[in-house]
Amino acid sequence: MAPAVPDTLQQRIAACVACHGGHGEGSPGSGFFPRLAGKPAGYLRRQLMDFQNGLRQYAPMEYTVRGLSPDYLHEIAEYFAAQQVPYTRSPLPPVPAQAMQRGEQLVTLGDAARGVPACARCHGNQLTGVQPDIPGLVGLPYDYISAQLGAWRTHTRATVAPDCMAEVAARLGESDITAVSAWLSSRELPADMHAQPAGSVRPPLHCGVLAGNGAGT
Repeated sequence: MAPAVPDTLQQRIAACVACHGGHGEGSPGSGFFPRLAGKPAGYLRRQLMDFQNGLRQYAPMEYTVRGLSPDYLHEIAEYFAAQQVPYTRSPLPPVPAQAMQRGEQLVTLGDAARGVPACARCHGNQLTGVQPDIPGLVGLPYDYISAQLGAWRTHTRATVAPDCMAEVAARLGESDITAVSAWLSSRELPADMHAQPAGSVRPPLHCGVLAGNGAGT
């Protein structure tokens, strides 16, 4: 007879911590396993649901969450959202000064001619996210940001329609993705890394994950 599996939260997050760290601190050495700690619980739960529903494609995550109930997903999201651990910076590849300037423009001002809103208009003035559904961008590794923007462009990452991040990513060129990823990952972290309160931003795009209240990723 197979041994009984403990019905505990620690058992349920065992697969998560193998890649994302014991408290969701991420794996800065690789750059591709992002930090989960402190992200809004609504955002984390939505990502788990998107993996489960095939909207976001990454085989290890899809397998991990396949059989989990909505209550389990909620519990896992709440656990990692409550974790408070120090940030560790990841390596940044050499990027020309012109690209860094372009990245700052896109993040803080956007590009109206291409229909690209500033990242800060959804993700908060300090880019630390907005409760309960919009994640922070500062502190994420270059490799992860670049890979996710690329995934939206190639439709291997998606969410419920209308998918505003897919719209934005489709309007970015490859050099823009490099610029945005480099500027965000090199930015000094603000003293307060908590997500802004709910309702503190007015997103410029309609986005399905906010049930008609704006945009987010």
